[in-house]
Amino acid sequence: QVVLVSGHLDSWDVGQGAMDDGGGAFISWEALSLIKDLGLRPKRTLRLVLWTGEEQGGVGAKQYYQLHKENISNFDLVMESDEGTFQPSGLGFSGSAEARDIVKEIMTLLQPISVTDVFDPADGTDIAYWMRDGVPGASLHNDINKYFWFHHSQGDTMTVQDPNQMNLCAAVWTVVSYVIADMEDMLPR
Repeated sequence: QVVLVSGHLDSWDVGQGAMDDGGGAFISWEALSLIKDLGLRPKRTLRLVLWTGEEQGGVGAKQYYQLHKENISNFDLVMESDEGTFQPSGLGFSGSAEARDIVKEIMTLLQPISVTDVFDPADGTDIAYWMRDGVPGASLHNDINKYFWFHHSQGDTMTVQDPNQMNLCAAVWTVVSYVIADMEDMLPR
């Protein structure tokens, strides 16, 4: 059984793609690194996917889905971050009402950093195939007021990334992915 965390590498013609969507890739990598560094071993596999070809019609996500859809019943949750890694506010979530209640409960663990909201729905080109077929999905919600200042521009460089905000985003990704991967049962569909 798998909990998938992801971001994509889609540097545009200009800039470096550090915010869009390097930030999502960074926090996904960091979530798994933190879990490993803490010596935690969840009941399910945590899988990191760094998608490619999102801007070219999601070809990387489509190929991954085609290769793994025969095991769809083993995918517990698919997570994607693709709107920068600014100050987080919560998660977008798509799934059953019962699963949403569980995710809301998990988000209460993030009260110390004031990131507890659960929005409807989850969004993400790279996880859309899975969600369409009933796998619960989650996407990072964060303050996107500055997102389009840099989106697909020469300004999308590492200087856009705020390390403190990225750490908060990584904390959200880490807590949610670990807790769901370590629950006794998979999220209800």
